[in-house]
Amino acid sequence: IVLIGAHFDSHHSGTGATDNATGSAAMMEALRILKAVGVKPRRTIRIGLWGGEEQGLLGSREYVRRHLADPATMALKPEHSKLSAYFNIDNGTGRIRGVWMQGNLGVRDVFEKWIVPLRDLDVTVLGPRSVGSTDHAAFDAVGIPAFQFIQERLEYNSRTHHSNMDVVDHVQRDDMVQMATIAAIFAYNAAMRDGMLPRKALPAPQRSGRNR
Repeated sequence: IVLIGAHFDSHHSGTGATDNATGSAAMMEALRILKAVGVKPRRTIRIGLWGGEEQGLLGSREYVRRHLADPATMALKPEHSKLSAYFNIDNGTGRIRGVWMQGNLGVRDVFEKWIVPLRDLDVTVLGPRSVGSTDHAAFDAVGIPAFQFIQERLEYNSRTHHSNMDVVDHVQRDDMVQMATIAAIFAYNAAMRDGMLPRKALPAPQRSGRNR
């Protein structure tokens, strides 16, 4: 299984256009693209639209706890061994520039091959560091290869994030088309590999249950 997703809630001060209607719409469009072109991936591709991200990743953390593992005990459920990867969008309306590898350097060679044909779409960056505060962290916390796309921030940090200016006027249509295309390609490539994506060592139990 390959899972893509974004959070479907919003911050109350605006309509949540760039945080995170854009991410949710791009991921839905990624699935529409794959269906429209008629590809037949070798693995199931699913989408998760998470509620409660703004309150502490509540939706994605609960999905992980029910279906994959409880981070407090790290007792694994059967689906844990079947989920190859999770890809997330949650940084506004700007173009995707690459992927944060979340400290999983085993995927570098895989992703490097994937982005070669995407350079004309401005995808060039593979960042090694771990990033948090969005839904991929819930999956990473139980050892699933989980990744946040690197985006051009535009006005996200300076103007729209959690503000009353987070409205549809700031959504960039052409950038969203690129976002959906890249997400579709990554999901398809992951679903077509002979094996699952490389994994980091399983984390130790987190007795506090926090993975944000």
